[in-house]
Amino acid sequence: MDSPREDLEDLDVPTTVGPHEFLDASSDAAAVLSAEGDVIGWTRGAEALLGRPAAAVLGRPAARLLAMRVDPARAAGVAERCRSGMGWSGLVPVRHHDGRSVVVDLRVSASFRIDGAECFLLSAREQRPQWAMGQSVLDGFLTRSPIGMAVMDLELRYVWLNDTLEQFGGVPREQRLGRRLSELLPGLQGSTIEALMRKVLATREPVTDYEYLGWSWSDPHRQRAYSTSFFPLVAPDDSVTGVCYLVSDVTERWTARQLLSMVNEAGTRVGTTLDVLRTAQELADFAVPRFADFVIVDLLEPVLSAEGHGAWLTDAGPAPARPVMRRAALRTVREGSPEAVAQVGDTVDFLPPPHGVDLLISGDAVLIPELDPEDHLWITHQPERAARIREFGLHSLISVPMRARDTTLGLTTFARSRNPASFQSDDVLLAQELVARAALCVDNARRYTREHTAAVTLQRSLLPQVLTGGTALDVASSYLPADATGGVGGDWFDVIPLSGARVGLVVGDVVGHGLAAAASMGRLRTAVQTLADMEMPPDELLAHLDDLVLRLGDEGNAAAAVAGSTDTFVGATCLYAVYDPVGRRCTMARAGHPPPVVVTPDGHAYFPEIPAGPPLGLGGMAFEATEIELAEGSLFGLYTDGLIEGTDQDVELGMARLRAALASPGTDLDTLCTAAVQQLVPVPQPDDIALLLARTQALGADQVVSWDVPVDPAAVAEVRAKAVRQVAEWGYGELAATTELIVSELVTNAIRYAEPPISLRLLRDSRLTCEVADASSTAPRLRHARSTDEGGRGLFLVAQLAHRWGARYTGAGKIIWAEQEIPGG
Repeated sequence: MDSPREDLEDLDVPTTVGPHEFLDASSDAAAVLSAEGDVIGWTRGAEALLGRPAAAVLGRPAARLLAMRVDPARAAGVAERCRSGMGWSGLVPVRHHDGRSVVVDLRVSASFRIDGAECFLLSAREQRPQWAMGQSVLDGFLTRSPIGMAVMDLELRYVWLNDTLEQFGGVPREQRLGRRLSELLPGLQGSTIEALMRKVLATREPVTDYEYLGWSWSDPHRQRAYSTSFFPLVAPDDSVTGVCYLVSDVTERWTARQLLSMVNEAGTRVGTTLDVLRTAQELADFAVPRFADFVIVDLLEPVLSAEGHGAWLTDAGPAPARPVMRRAALRTVREGSPEAVAQVGDTVDFLPPPHGVDLLISGDAVLIPELDPEDHLWITHQPERAARIREFGLHSLISVPMRARDTTLGLTTFARSRNPASFQSDDVLLAQELVARAALCVDNARRYTREHTAAVTLQRSLLPQVLTGGTALDVASSYLPADATGGVGGDWFDVIPLSGARVGLVVGDVVGHGLAAAASMGRLRTAVQTLADMEMPPDELLAHLDDLVLRLGDEGNAAAAVAGSTDTFVGATCLYAVYDPVGRRCTMARAGHPPPVVVTPDGHAYFPEIPAGPPLGLGGMAFEATEIELAEGSLFGLYTDGLIEGTDQDVELGMARLRAALASPGTDLDTLCTAAVQQLVPVPQPDDIALLLARTQALGADQVVSWDVPVDPAAVAEVRAKAVRQVAEWGYGELAATTELIVSELVTNAIRYAEPPISLRLLRDSRLTCEVADASSTAPRLRHARSTDEGGRGLFLVAQLAHRWGARYTGAGKIIWAEQEIPGG
């Protein structure tokens, strides 16, 4: 082994490896040493560094590779430090294969084990001579650097600055030296910046990338953004002699960041509702004062119309000579909007001259950096606005057409007055982005408004326009559409006159919202009217209605599959009740609908116990009917779930509130209905609300008369005579002849073809009704007898004489009835 020439102790090297000093065996020369100091691993990087192949090194002492004298005690200390996990690094001369000495940056890792044997990993790279910068190069770098630089003394006075900083501030170098920043540029946050420099002097901690807005004498009318870093200047004796700061103009970066921030914020602040005017106002409110001092949004007249399509022109369509617009929104930094020629709601035709309709068609923004009120075009075409421009100092303007989906919606104009900076091309990009987002929201709002209006119109046209309960019921109703954001629903109600002075009451709710729900509601209401005219009892009517809903669901699913849509008709709830004023009995059944509310004449309110039944559309399940007796003057209420759910979604609490709201004996029915809805639903709800109230009446003994009929043809004459006398007693002598014929035909048919017992009943309410009841379930059939037939004309005559006629089935058989209009109403 070569004799060492230099001791490790003589080298000025660190004795530990810091956290940032990692071994890099992938690129450095690396070797693995055993605990005895022999080389047991040799990489190609090590072979390239020293020119020694692995075969010449492996198994031999590593000390032979050093070009220095080794102190065994010092080497043992290094080994012990590495065993403690600290590691070691330093500059060490090693001998190349060609005999020359190579100084390497050597790192020794903490010890580790391979197959139980202790090892050390050595990593080395050749030390390269550092490049030395000449004074002339350094002076050129500092002076011509694109970053502004300055040195301040302990009093924060300028000692030195480069050319770039001189250009940034617009103040000559000779005027800066010896003076403070706050004295030269008071509008550049001088006090704040000097406070940061004092902090750096006191703590010796640098401050980096501090951004701020300001102006300079080189561009006094435009705000710019700067990024500044500060660090202390330390003398060889460790004393602080001053502070240096670096500043760069980051206006473009700041502008881009602000643009992105404003656009993102606008996405959450503009278009929060599906209301055209509210959306336009949100745009104006957002832009003032952060972007402009005065903003107006003018929308074309069709856009604000809920009846039309809202489109004024498209790329392929013609345009009128001058558009008719209406002021939709206005916002200004001045109280009372004195700059505005027109207020919100006024008709306007403002287009910045010399532009005409071409501005709205092209969709290109107009930028007027310097607005001149003395321009003859403004004086000629917009004289009143030119006067306002002059009076309030409006000096810069941007007008951006509002367009969405190839449709022109209006024009948004931004102006500045108190803000001295004029609009620039970057501001146009921001204005266009803001208007584009708002235009899409306005277009969505107008489309929704049009569709919602159409749906509400359809729904209202499908609901009954006039309700009448005849002499059996006094009725009143209240319908409240859902909030516009929730979409129109499918609630409906109806009052259906039936035979025998009875009245059918129905309320239902189609699942879902929108035009499909309204259309389905209309189909179900028509179906209920048809089934009710067939005199079906409530449970049977709901069973047939359930079949219809199943069929509608199948049709809807098939149509949705063809159209690729997910909108299907899924079901409905319904409650149907029939009130008979003769016996004051009410028969009802419900299909998943809330129960009715009953208020007795003394004010006691309760909900009758009626089997809930499944909602319509499930199929295969039965419905049960319940019959209750209602005292004359009772209140009977039907409603949809939107009335009782409320904001707290507590149905039981809502039913209690409804019971309390209706427990007001003697209150006018219309007043009670309106007040109950207002009390239970004080604010718009996401669901439709329907309430149908009925106050019961009863037919007295003087309005109903009946007779049992013997099964004997000879009894027809006697019964016919009794009926004629009763009609005359009621004062309807002019109906005696037709009543005689109707009674004769109906009683005769019952005696011939039906089963006993047979009875005749006359009812007097809004019409005169003749009813013949028997125990047979055979259906009557209207025949057209031939001229040679001796009979078969009975029901045909009844149909010709009566206003209407029909049959209904009871548990004991059937009833054939015929109604006659009473002269004079």
